[in-house]
Amino acid sequence: MIREITFPSHGVRCAAWHVSADTGTSTGPAGRPCVVMAHGFAGTRDTGLLGFAEPFAAAGIDAFVFDYRGFGDSEGTPRQDVSYRRQRQDYHAAIAVARHLPGVDPDRIVLWGTSYSGGHVVAVAAQDRRVAAVVSMTPATDGLATLAQIARYAGVGQLVRATGHGLRDLAHALTGRAPHHVPVVGRPGSTAMISTPGAEELYASMAGPTWRNEVCARTALEVGMNRPIAFAGRLTCPILVQVGANDRVAPPGAARRTAQKAGRWAELREYPVDHFDVYDGPWQRRALADQLDFLARVLGRAAVVSPPAS
Repeated sequence: MIREITFPSHGVRCAAWHVSADTGTSTGPAGRPCVVMAHGFAGTRDTGLLGFAEPFAAAGIDAFVFDYRGFGDSEGTPRQDVSYRRQRQDYHAAIAVARHLPGVDPDRIVLWGTSYSGGHVVAVAAQDRRVAAVVSMTPATDGLATLAQIARYAGVGQLVRATGHGLRDLAHALTGRAPHHVPVVGRPGSTAMISTPGAEELYASMAGPTWRNEVCARTALEVGMNRPIAFAGRLTCPILVQVGANDRVAPPGAARRTAQKAGRWAELREYPVDHFDVYDGPWQRRALADQLDFLARVLGRAAVVSPPAS
């Protein structure tokens, strides 16, 4: 069952789905586990996340799927402003709500993230020692590595143009004008934040009705400061790091180093895929199956339910 709920994050109403477990197979003395999940860079909850949340529910694990402030059905201004600091705050707020959901075990909260949020969950779990486990799929864990990768595939000029747009948007913010937006995804050579070959078509194919292909350009100025890898050594719970070996958006080397820094807590899985291949089709099912297997082992009482064959 999917229930629409709202919750506050720093005084702003955020929207979420509570996807209740279909079975009691993972229920313990204190209740069921719950996976708290949000999308990656400028993503919304209606863009492919139910494809993971509903199988979790079928395995007896609740899911709490939310939109960040300023995105999707959540309130907040400016709209479409990706701030890794605020998004991490929203994760903390969502965890607090999930711990009080009916039937949920507050000590079996799992954080799930992908791409940009795949990095957020590392930092948030390092800050909240009650988190039971982390799933980090094709994560962006080092903003400096991301900038270096953009320079390799699009040239240094792309970074210079992005910085110019970011400064223009920052000037708009300081003078009270409407934000200056750039596309989230676009064709190679465009002003989009993500312009790898095929990214525009793949993102559009999975986009939900609330998703918008625009983001405040000021985001480009803080990408390099977003370095969840620095938190990996502080983790105190199991983490599954799922790396796309051919990922042209989130550098796979940085994800591998994050798992290495997490030490004994980390389980690393690699797949011969690019960034967007894990959201649909056979590689989505493979990534999901590995997540269910991981959760079954680290949560202790969860049932393994394989995704249906296509």
